Amino acid sequence: MATWLSPHFTLEELTATQQRGLDNTPSAQVTANLRATAERMEAVRELLGGHPILVSSGYRSPAVNRAVGGAVRSAHLTGQAVDFVCHRFGTPKAICRKLADSPLAFDQLIEEGTWVHVSFDPRLRRQVLTKARGGGYHTGLR
Repeated sequence: MATWLSPHFTLEELTATQQRGLDNTPSAQVTANLRATAERMEAVRELLGGHPILVSSGYRSPAVNRAVGGAVRSAHLTGQAVDFVCHRFGTPKAICRKLADSPLAFDQLIEEGTWVHVSFDPRLRRQVLTKARGGGYHTGLR
């Protein structure tokens, strides 16, 4: 049975991992963060015309984050980041353009090439980045 964090997002989809054998169970604090993140993702979904969002990564335990090569201070570790696509809306670049041009409160919005990363770290810097070929990031959308 699914544990709904918001009308369209479940705890199970925001904690799913392909890293077999690694525990990805969130703490009570991370679960509270995931609930707040799910509510913010409802706003993202609304901005994208109400189309379904496919989450590829939400919360990552430290072991899972290390296994996937995540940043040491990744907002995924606190349940405050989501990697996703929304095929019915458009490309990751189109999604980023829409979110960047909206009043949505976010910390980082990254066009990663084949997916979008959005984080809701409390700093809410509205930092917009594009993944660079060969590694690193460019400021803004390219």
